[in-house]
Amino acid sequence: MNTIENQLRQLRLQGMLSTWTAMRETRQHYQLDFEQGLEMLLQAEDQDRTNRRFERLQKSAKFRYQATIEELSLDTSRGINTSQITDLTTGNYLKKGESVLITGSTGCGKSFLASALGHQACSQGNKVLYFNTQKLLMQTKMSRIDGSFLKLFEKLGKANLLILDDFGLSHLDKQQQMDLMEIIEDRHNVSSTIIASQLPVGSWYEVIGEATIADAILDRLVHTSHRIELKGESLRKKL
Repeated sequence: MNTIENQLRQLRLQGMLSTWTAMRETRQHYQLDFEQGLEMLLQAEDQDRTNRRFERLQKSAKFRYQATIEELSLDTSRGINTSQITDLTTGNYLKKGESVLITGSTGCGKSFLASALGHQACSQGNKVLYFNTQKLLMQTKMSRIDGSFLKLFEKLGKANLLILDDFGLSHLDKQQQMDLMEIIEDRHNVSSTIIASQLPVGSWYEVIGEATIADAILDRLVHTSHRIELKGESLRKKL
């Protein structure tokens, strides 16, 4: 028995090891035939790998909130469309490379909703990255100075879902306009992007600044997007 446990440990089959140990402790392995026992061990290993992958994806995403879809307040008076949220939960928008644009006043739950959708995407095996928009554009600017921009843009491009929070808090300079354009262009019709902003989408032209670049960016975002406009007073006042 120790030989089996050692081999499972050496092969890093942690799911099978923990289940085999439990089966031995409860003497369950005496009650199962070979096929039943093997099926149980394989299912345990598959579930363990799924769980560990989810934990890695969630950790690397660096969400602002550890939020889940189940925690969302599906109050229609806040602009929440239950059918729309249910559809987004399936992850079909990720397969199609569609964007999600979440707008609303300060504290109405934009970041929480974006985090919940990102959490759901991770649970479905997708690689997610979460950024404050201004901090990301500062990072892209610095990466051009230290020569790491190709690595950074490659990382952004490989994410199945990129979440840009707090978009529009400040106007973009020329380099930020170009960097944002490059990020959105790399993801267009390939990978999904969620953008959360206090400003209505119609005001994003002014934030971006350059009309030609604004047209190009919004053309790639808006036409295939899922729009969510949250309403109501700040939820933080209720805490």
